[in-house]
Amino acid sequence: MYIKEMKKAISLAKKAAGKTSPNPLVGCVVLNAAKDVIATGYHRKYGDFHAERDALNKIQNANGGTLVVNLEPCCHYGKTPPCTDIIIEKGITTVVYGMKDPNPIVSGKGLKILKDAGISVVGPELESECQRLNEVFIKNKTQGKSFVAIKTATTADGKVSTHNGDSKWITSEKARNYARKIRKYYDAILTSSSTVIADNPTMKHKVKVILDRELKTDVNSNIYKQGKIYVFHDISQKPKSKTKRITYIPTHTKNDKLDIEFILNKLFELGIMSVFVEAGGKLSGSFLPYADKIYQFIAPKILNDNSGKSCFDGDKAEEISECRNFEIESTKLLDKDLLVTYKKP
Repeated sequence: MYIKEMKKAISLAKKAAGKTSPNPLVGCVVLNAAKDVIATGYHRKYGDFHAERDALNKIQNANGGTLVVNLEPCCHYGKTPPCTDIIIEKGITTVVYGMKDPNPIVSGKGLKILKDAGISVVGPELESECQRLNEVFIKNKTQGKSFVAIKTATTADGKVSTHNGDSKWITSEKARNYARKIRKYYDAILTSSSTVIADNPTMKHKVKVILDRELKTDVNSNIYKQGKIYVFHDISQKPKSKTKRITYIPTHTKNDKLDIEFILNKLFELGIMSVFVEAGGKLSGSFLPYADKIYQFIAPKILNDNSGKSCFDGDKAEEISECRNFEIESTKLLDKDLLVTYKKP
């Protein structure tokens, strides 16, 4: 019934992708009694008004109108007052919501407050689309863990470089630019000391995480020149230098590797709600058991050399049933390259 308006709310919410963490992405459309759009809004960044308040502040009174929002309106005080309050104050008589808020302090309570105030509540509307929009927020609130995405760029036979490490460039410039765009949606980029040493990447981002067990990377490398940096290292190693932008975190090892579970738990404690893993096959393979999403950029090239390095190189398997299973979420052509996005089943 309100599909067009809910799609508009989702579209508005997407405008703030990468800017609202740890809050969700939310858009809002307000209709008058004649079902004409009279106001729109969205949560622009963390600390700003929520979508409902952003929209309703633009009008004097809704006069029996309808509010369409992709997430259940909040009913608690945080950085801003409850959205349920202003919905009631402005005379909204119908609220259409996309999904319930997974936050336990809100879930279902916001809808109940609206119903108790005599407001008709309709939904969920386009629930699966709304859940996909806020998949990071859902995992944060239901599991208390950071969302993990892995990005890799491969040949058609799954290679990320030749046997001697040559990899520039497998995919096109358009594909690489699109990968940078996706990167911005996540709270932090995570990579390995091997990638830093081999490629000396800049990886411009507000937060960067480097797994450097033996503290082999040079702090004068490109990656250290911008952003907040967290370096996870073996507890036996001592940092040679410290700066305000670099935080060193001693980490235990498992099977001669830094403990991934400890790292992810620590990142969540630090307020990093989502992690974008961008590294070689060994680190990507180590993070695969924790991956919620995979972005695989595939070039129509075949290396045809089994000694080339694979995009995932973490397990030893004897049977095909040992594969880690994912679902294809979407596909997208980028010049001659193909982006396949996988999600956890």
